[in-house]
Amino acid sequence: MPILNKDMTLCISLAARPSNIGTRFHNYLYDQLDLNYVYKAFAPTDLAQAIAGVRGLPIRGCAVSMPYKEDVIALVDRMDPSAKAIDSVNTIVNDDGVLTAYNTDYLAIARLLRDHRVPATHSVLMRGSGGMAKAVAAALRDAGFSDVTVVARNEAAGRALADLYDFAWQPQPGTSTADLLINVTPLGMSGQDEDVQAFSNEAVAAARVVFDVVALPAETPLITAARAAGKPVITGAEVIAIQAEEQFVLYTGVRPTPDQVREASEFSRS
Repeated sequence: MPILNKDMTLCISLAARPSNIGTRFHNYLYDQLDLNYVYKAFAPTDLAQAIAGVRGLPIRGCAVSMPYKEDVIALVDRMDPSAKAIDSVNTIVNDDGVLTAYNTDYLAIARLLRDHRVPATHSVLMRGSGGMAKAVAAALRDAGFSDVTVVARNEAAGRALADLYDFAWQPQPGTSTADLLINVTPLGMSGQDEDVQAFSNEAVAAARVVFDVVALPAETPLITAARAAGKPVITGAEVIAIQAEEQFVLYTGVRPTPDQVREASEFSRS
């Protein structure tokens, strides 16, 4: 990485529980591609002031994580179709003070469902109803999945998401099972919920594929249980690598090679 200088371009991330994954991913690629950029993660105490800072400093790019993916909508100037279609933002690009919101989570989920060859005929239990859940639900719908149940304690949010995509809703997993289990909540994430398994061992045993979008740690209790049961898994580490690659391109205009993305992802978790 170049020595900090007045011409260096700053990119940041905003999250309630920031990690070094994105920081290491982006800074690794800046170094490899000899770009005069630096990336820093923040946990904002005031979201509106943080976004005002993005606009005023100016900061080139801003990644947005839980729980801010919907709250930032009122704070940006333009919504790219990728974000507008699901009313959820994970990326903000600053062009001379004009903030445009994108969503690269959707692209990542869609690619992973395709690359892992998950059949659209699978039944699905998806736990969560926030901004990331909207991206997952949209990707499922667009991939042809129809037998999907949204599991969410918040009835208003859960029903609204389910109705938007003509899916079912229920408040808790209970004894329900499905071919594909997807966790889109902080359950299993480092912090206060890190020991919580999003679906029961019985549900895991009945599943054909288990998908956890939590990226830190990649080996959540749910993924650990699925591996122990011999189930194919899709991890949050895969999600974050793909969505971060797309963010990197939006910020810099440079597309890294697949090998560079793989190396950056490995470095970010080393």
